[in-house]
Amino acid sequence: MQQKGRILVVEPNDLILGLLERWLKEAGHTVVVEARQRLPQPVGRGREPDLVIIDVPAPRSAEKIIKSLREAYACPILLLSGRFRRGTDSSKHVARQLGVRNVLPKPFTRAELLSAVAESIDGS
Repeated sequence: MQQKGRILVVEPNDLILGLLERWLKEAGHTVVVEARQRLPQPVGRGREPDLVIIDVPAPRSAEKIIKSLREAYACPILLLSGRFRRGTDSSKHVARQLGVRNVLPKPFTRAELLSAVAESIDGS
């Protein structure tokens, strides 16, 4: 299977992290895992991720995290958060305000994750 993209995942919850890693790998992505919620450092060896997926407990106050991500990586960012509900435009509005591609509300399905990842990487 051809690798689709290199994705850095920052998620403190081991269960969600394992699920993200499995779903993304099954879909053909290379996954780099960061379980701790610390300020990110470049992955190294000149190979930047094509996407960063990061859990943020409070997206409206995530500016510092996003700023540090922007300084470390020149790729799209997909925020995960349990603070949003389905069927509202608030996640798209916050995504635009923060300058990220997408905010995916938790809990999410495999299909929702892969759709958000494709949209984030492809920009469509």
